[in-house]
Amino acid sequence: MYPRIAQLRDVAAFRARLEELRIELPVDERILTVADGSPMAQPLWVGGFRVGNRWCIHPMEGWDAQPDGLPSPLTLRRWANFGRSGAKWIWGGEAAAVRADGRANPRQTLATPEHRRGLAQLLETVRTVHRQTYGSDSDLFVGLQLTHSGRFSRPTTNGPRPRIAYHHPLLDGRFGIDPEDLTVVWTDGELDQLVEDFVAAARAAADVGFQFVDVKCCHGYLLHEFLSARCRPGRYGGDFEGRTRLLLSIISRIRQEIPSLAVAVRLSVYDSVPFECRGDIGRPADYQRLLPYRWGFGVREDDPLEVDLDEPLRLLELLRAAGVVAVNLSCGSPYYTPHMQRPALFPPSDGYPPPHDPLIEVARQIHVARQCQQHFPDWPMVGSGYSYLQEFLPLVAQAVVRAGWISAVGIGRAVLAYPELPADSLLRGQLDRKRICRTFSDCTTAPRSGLVSGCYPLDPFYKNLPEYEILSEIKLRMRRAERDT
Repeated sequence: MYPRIAQLRDVAAFRARLEELRIELPVDERILTVADGSPMAQPLWVGGFRVGNRWCIHPMEGWDAQPDGLPSPLTLRRWANFGRSGAKWIWGGEAAAVRADGRANPRQTLATPEHRRGLAQLLETVRTVHRQTYGSDSDLFVGLQLTHSGRFSRPTTNGPRPRIAYHHPLLDGRFGIDPEDLTVVWTDGELDQLVEDFVAAARAAADVGFQFVDVKCCHGYLLHEFLSARCRPGRYGGDFEGRTRLLLSIISRIRQEIPSLAVAVRLSVYDSVPFECRGDIGRPADYQRLLPYRWGFGVREDDPLEVDLDEPLRLLELLRAAGVVAVNLSCGSPYYTPHMQRPALFPPSDGYPPPHDPLIEVARQIHVARQCQQHFPDWPMVGSGYSYLQEFLPLVAQAVVRAGWISAVGIGRAVLAYPELPADSLLRGQLDRKRICRTFSDCTTAPRSGLVSGCYPLDPFYKNLPEYEILSEIKLRMRRAERDT
């Protein structure tokens, strides 16, 4: 077991741990407020809009919409918390599927034209609460993330219904896909229609007042998977131009047909081979027989555990030329590389113990984002992977923004536990340690077990739900199974 962040009692101890791991990260001595001139309090121009500060809320799936795709009271509660957070950039807030078969779970929010009423509820909730809390929402930048879950589609309670870009030699077996089944692979004609579905969803978002949409291209979902579709024939695979065509076609059509709507992209800028639990630790799947490895994006073909930014930087250049106003940089997938994508000491139910101190993966995300930002210094970029820093999160965030490593810092699961973290750092210069996310991964284990997502350990609201007892029993069974193996 690696040292817990909560055991590092001060900045000196945290720096000592970074030095022990040979990690370079800037860390300030204290949290700076608005009055102190905090870098996180500085406005940021994004696509002609003045965003009020450098805190951003990442899009999340709560597994808590109504079965028809409209928001439930739980969905609206999360969006109210986003408005209460003090962050001025709500990056999508929600991963909303552009069509019913693209839902990652039966209770994912939908963004079809028929769901305008629900989308309007989300937007009005976040803006109303922000105005009530901070007096004005004139500098609040709110978007909606548009997605199709592809390989990880589970639109009904009857089990997975994957739709894939290509058959993957490691992921097919992992997720129960018959490698000979061609019916699960998208045809080019079907993808042409999918472009129309994204455009229709973007128009619905614009109609109700969202300022931008995020065309989701990360975490192993459909558009991200196409970036590695080297073995796919036809217009949407093969060479770099073919593999990026679907993403760029969607962006081009939205920009063409809805010019008033800004477009952003959340991108897994690097990937890896899938990891699995072997022994008592997460280890990469056997990939040696597959070298040169042709099923990843942003990785070396001769060593897919290492980052190669050649293609990601080429794609970023194309996205900027296509009029994308900002990018949110992530990595990997919560399904097959959770230790990379959301570093945590405690794995989710379908995960594995981290192969090394999670701080290593936090630093890798920050440094890769730094390379991207410094390649495009005047283009707004949002960094990911900060939640594991816990009480040191604002100290690193303000230091990297000041240094120009990144334009803004995003938080996801941390805001489920402690929505006011951005506001408390900017207005009070201190955090409530009892509310800080400790990355117990319950917010992932719960939905993997068919329950709504939320912070069960720290949010009293979720502690009082019936799902709390169900989740506790699930975790008890997990511990017993680990002990017996």
